Amino acid sequence: MKRVFIFLLFGAVIFSGNISGDCILNGKRLYGKVRVVSSMADFKVEVVSSGADLKVEQVKMFSDSCGKWEFVDMLSDFTVEFVNVNSDFKIEFVNMFPGVQ
Repeated sequence: MKRVFIFLLFGAVIFSGNISGDCILNGKRLYGKVRVVSSMADFKVEVVSSGADLKVEQVKMFSDSCGKWEFVDMLSDFTVEFVNVNSDFKIEFVNMFPGVQ
């Protein structure tokens, strides 16, 4: 029984960070108004140039579809902390075609 529990726990950890096809991770949609913080963020994010989990387009308005982020100072939909290791997911900034990869 102990081995089964460890196996299930390990499997849950491996698959817990995947972004769903409808652009949701841990119950939060990954588009909208985003505030950058230095701690206690909803998500820790690593910026990469290839192999991203999510392609992000920075917009000034109409951040209403997957991967479109409008950076704000208050009243955000979610918060991110930029890190170099131990990220929840990896992003790549793009000028067009944002979304889940």
